[in-house]
Amino acid sequence: MDISSSPARPARSDTEKAPSKSRHIWQRLYAAVGFSKGYNFILFFIFAGAMMGFVLARLSYLNIGGAASSSFKNGSSPGEWYWYKTGVYRIGITLHLGAILPAGFLMVWQFVPIIRHKAILIHRINGYAIVLLVFIANAGALMICRRSFGGTIETQAGVVTLVFLTTTSICLAFYNIKRLQIDQHRAWMLRAMFYLGTIITLRIIMIISALITSQVSNYYSTMPCDEIASLYDSNAAFSANYPQCNTRNGTVDGRVVVKAKFGSQPEQIGASLGLSFGMAMWLALILHLVGVEIYLALTPREGNRLRQVSYERQMEQGYEHPGSAGITSDHWGDADEWKPVESLK
Repeated sequence: MDISSSPARPARSDTEKAPSKSRHIWQRLYAAVGFSKGYNFILFFIFAGAMMGFVLARLSYLNIGGAASSSFKNGSSPGEWYWYKTGVYRIGITLHLGAILPAGFLMVWQFVPIIRHKAILIHRINGYAIVLLVFIANAGALMICRRSFGGTIETQAGVVTLVFLTTTSICLAFYNIKRLQIDQHRAWMLRAMFYLGTIITLRIIMIISALITSQVSNYYSTMPCDEIASLYDSNAAFSANYPQCNTRNGTVDGRVVVKAKFGSQPEQIGASLGLSFGMAMWLALILHLVGVEIYLALTPREGNRLRQVSYERQMEQGYEHPGSAGITSDHWGDADEWKPVESLK
């Protein structure tokens, strides 16, 4: 065939070149922070961005009982401050907020690849700090769960479950990294961080639920009279709205039924949020439990790559079961024995 007689290939138009150029810019953008896949950068931007935004929006809550409108005292659910202002609950909320907000800020940087690859010492120190802060925050959460958003049974059970899941996941991640089982360290740390992110999804579900229940039907909850009284500046107004509450020896006694509704009365707002909190926690927890497992199932190549790295490092250290020195299904369960890449050739 005469090549010279074949029709000349038309030159690419500017519109055809544009996607290639924009794709190159996009690749340079996520590669600059160490990501090798664009979808990982997008997921990081969404979830890490949500965590960072939530933490920055709540930093003012570190001013636990200040007079400023941005403090936790004035930003918490109506009625909660009555319990948190003194005693063991004040210690608990201080420990929880003082630890979990810094932990949330620091954990974002643990998932930036360039820090893990180029600044390993910073990654390790930051990891130890996060572990310590999360444990302190979990202790504080257990101290206050009896009064958090009404302290219902489902709320207490949800808090205990979340504390158990995060603590267990972090401990397993810590054990695996000490055994140089990097693939399992990645998996368990991702689970721990996803579980901790439940509180963000929880807030969204809780507010939506509170708004819906305020409009579609009549929902009610019970609240202690003394908690409601703390929300009123006038004893006369409180007595007029809740004559069922008894005043004995200068203290308010008993419980009353409060309508759960987003309205002008703060106790109704508090009842609405408290009524939705337990349900929102369990629903958010299920979403995060399933979501992280789906992500791990869809990224087996990264897990396999890290297991190969684990094998090589464990071989250098003389481990008895290189590639399976940590908590792996072939070492602790009945899975087929894992073989390194060089053994499969």
